[in-house]
Amino acid sequence: MSKIVILIGSVRKNGNTELLAQSFAKGAKEHHEVELISVADYKVNPCIGCNSCFKREGHQCFQQDDMGKIYAKLSEADLVVVASPVYFYGISAQLKAVIDRLHTPMRNEFKIKRAALLLVGAATLPELFDAVVLQYKLVLSFFHLEDAGMVLVRGVKDAGDIKGNPALEEAYALGLSV
Repeated sequence: MSKIVILIGSVRKNGNTELLAQSFAKGAKEHHEVELISVADYKVNPCIGCNSCFKREGHQCFQQDDMGKIYAKLSEADLVVVASPVYFYGISAQLKAVIDRLHTPMRNEFKIKRAALLLVGAATLPELFDAVVLQYKLVLSFFHLEDAGMVLVRGVKDAGDIKGNPALEEAYALGLSV
């Protein structure tokens, strides 16, 4: 049994991104321990690039916010799932702050070996997710992580639009397969 952490980047409670993440979690919970983290519930300041974490004991950031709680959860994870709405071809600002704060040597102590990506966007453009997918693939390559899979959902804007969408079953199946 593996530990899976799902980072949900939407601030909208029970919105399309959260419903997609819950569907993945439902499948994954059949064989693994799963924790969903709504990053909007945590106060995480952006990384300022000072690199003080490289010099501090335990590589702790000098900023006193909730990122320490997220570090603790990620340090136990075998697989991390990034779930985000896509705004202007990028992930949410709240999720970006968390990801940027992983610019710390502390991440080298994590046992994460695999990652998955769940994205939701209102537009239907074929290129909608290209920038995020490219960044995701670069992170996989840099950290030598295995891609566990992606579910990319276009054309869902208002809360609940994803209900009845085949992507929910796709996310469930992906969760079941990891």
